[in-house]
Amino acid sequence: MLRRRPLHPAWWALALAPVAFLGLFFLWPLLTILGRGLVVDGHLDVAGAWEVLSEPRTGKVVATTIWLAVLGTTGSLLLGVPAAYALFRLRWRGQKVVRALATVPFVLPTVVVAAAFSALLRPSGLLGHFSLDQSLAAVAAALVFYNVAVVLRVVGGTWAGLDPSTVAAARVLGASRWRAFREVTLPALMPAVASAAAIVFLFCATSFGVVLVLGGTRVSTVETEIYLQVNQFLDLRAAAVLSILQLLIVGLALWVADRARKRRERATSGRRLDGTRAARRRDLPVVAMILVALGLVLLPPLYALVERSLRTASGHGFDHYAALFQQPGRSILPVPVWEAAVNSLVTAALAAAVATVLGIVVAHLVTHRSRRSALLDTLVMLPLGVSAVMVGLGMLLTLNRPIFGVNIGGSWWLVAAAQAVVALPLVVRSIVPTARAVDPRLRMAASSLGASPWRVWRAVDWPLLRGTTGLALGFAFAIALGEFGATSFLARPDRPTLPTAIYRLLGRPGLENIGMAFAASVVLAIMTASVMMASERMRTQVGADL
Repeated sequence: MLRRRPLHPAWWALALAPVAFLGLFFLWPLLTILGRGLVVDGHLDVAGAWEVLSEPRTGKVVATTIWLAVLGTTGSLLLGVPAAYALFRLRWRGQKVVRALATVPFVLPTVVVAAAFSALLRPSGLLGHFSLDQSLAAVAAALVFYNVAVVLRVVGGTWAGLDPSTVAAARVLGASRWRAFREVTLPALMPAVASAAAIVFLFCATSFGVVLVLGGTRVSTVETEIYLQVNQFLDLRAAAVLSILQLLIVGLALWVADRARKRRERATSGRRLDGTRAARRRDLPVVAMILVALGLVLLPPLYALVERSLRTASGHGFDHYAALFQQPGRSILPVPVWEAAVNSLVTAALAAAVATVLGIVVAHLVTHRSRRSALLDTLVMLPLGVSAVMVGLGMLLTLNRPIFGVNIGGSWWLVAAAQAVVALPLVVRSIVPTARAVDPRLRMAASSLGASPWRVWRAVDWPLLRGTTGLALGFAFAIALGEFGATSFLARPDRPTLPTAIYRLLGRPGLENIGMAFAASVVLAIMTASVMMASERMRTQVGADL
């Protein structure tokens, strides 16, 4: 009876806000890109699209995109699966601290990761003598650094919940430790491994900032080629066709990731077990080797970034940090770097607020399962299947003229709108599970006592959603703070954000410019990590209060 009850008119009124927002800042720009790539003078231009796709340069960038994604995914799995065993299956002193540190690279902006590896691999860096700067190996290593945390979380969470009695039974029947792992543990882990692989492949295929900064002129993927076609060649048709191609690649990866996620959820459904055990003396060599390998991948880039930001012509000091408050050359940046940091904070705060408010609304609307709710959920998830580069390019092509008499093309808050589009699906995915876990009988009891729908939500849902919402808000703020793909198209030259300022400084010769870029990268990394730590602490405190 509850499922068949017609939806309240307020449902439609609430749904209007996210639908209108995505319609203006996502669907319309996306359809504009599709039209620019396939339609000429009102007719489908298949020949023109094929001309772009058949160029040798296009085939090269597509092959590079897929190859880098394969390398990044393989490296992340080879490092992340053993590390998941050491950090999640076993229990030992200091484990939580190491687990938190291993997650830090994933919340770092891509431009910071690229700057860290640039400092490590430059001729003057720790690994400069290997001549890996602007190489496929350098970009692949950065992708592993960035995405190994995904494997840790997905595989580690599943591994910690496996029933240890099945392995014990196999050992009693005479199986060796390796055979028990191969025939019992590994099949149980495969849905999680496949899910993590699909997610990492998606992130690697859309890692715009890492490839643009670290790959330079030698490594180009579909996303960086789109940026190049727009900013250097002014070929919007080629950029649109490549955007469609990127949409197909990302859509396929997202489809595989969704199927793997559903398999993992089915495999882990039911009663949650604690499959962890205390580390024994014989585990110590294995744990030590795994932690050393993890440290060799994660620590050198971070050390190189900090060390390079302190290096000056006369030794080491804070000269580059002091220069962030001074006006660089007008040809480099029109404002001091600290103003770019303020711009980033303002736009990220606005984007996070918009994404979180809309995310709360969507989470409330899709709590009651229905066909309309499923359609709304699908609409909100669509930006996950579209690269941020496409979002920025589409908004640039669509919103560069007055709309209803209002000229929003040059507005600074357009950057915040693009960042909110990128962050919204992740905010919704963070809040929806908690919203659906609220006992509907509590809502029915409150309604039967005369509470209005607003009061029911405020008294029943909100106390349970506060912690998750705080974490989602921090996550959205961190994403917006380091967003570079869409921002690189939309940020005004006189109002740069910190990621775009870092990219401009890295592209300029001179010790002062490079040092300022690394100092700004350290500042951006600290800002992002601080936001995530604060939101996680708020979530923990709210959970303790409840």
